[in-house]
Amino acid sequence: MLEVKALGCMRGERSLFTGLGFSIADGRLLRVAGANGSGKTSLLRILCGLLTPSQGEVLWRARPISSIRDEYHRELAYIGHLNGLKDDMTPHENLAVASTLAGGASEPAARLNALDNFGVAQCADLPVRHLSQGQRRRVALARLAMPAAARIWILDEPFTALDTNAVARLGHLIAGHVAGGGIVILTTHQEVAIAAVDTVVVNLDQQAGRA
Repeated sequence: MLEVKALGCMRGERSLFTGLGFSIADGRLLRVAGANGSGKTSLLRILCGLLTPSQGEVLWRARPISSIRDEYHRELAYIGHLNGLKDDMTPHENLAVASTLAGGASEPAARLNALDNFGVAQCADLPVRHLSQGQRRRVALARLAMPAAARIWILDEPFTALDTNAVARLGHLIAGHVAGGGIVILTTHQEVAIAAVDTVVVNLDQQAGRA
């Protein structure tokens, strides 16, 4: 269970949201909705422990994430607007580092299979700096196709810069992760059908009126 209690976020002198509260249990998808500037990315960064809220707290398994930072991050996969890739490393090497940081290791065959899942296996041994934006995005998302992927996926506009096939692959991965008891939290401007997923929506436009 991931819980948000009385959460608030300030940007300069402006309150993006205040008094925000919700919980999401295993096997659920939570979609964060709202207009541009409503605080969607800020909320995701707070949920990851990368941004400190102006008030309130985030709990994972009834403990504040600030007190279990390393443990929490091992169970978390965050893919934001930036892909989090090292340009001078290959996709293979980037996935290997991501696995190590998550507290495990991965076989080369598993990394290649994850890249193939997103149609970028042919780029496995090229430095990331040589890849297009769409290819970089798919390499970042390939982390989600790795064995023993993180339990919580927090994804900021994950379908951006993807072609139709990659959108379908990602939708299938999200559905499978939720069906297996994982948690997915995402923002998206695209209407993507994700089969048989129990979805919760938090609308920050409604929260803005309470600030």
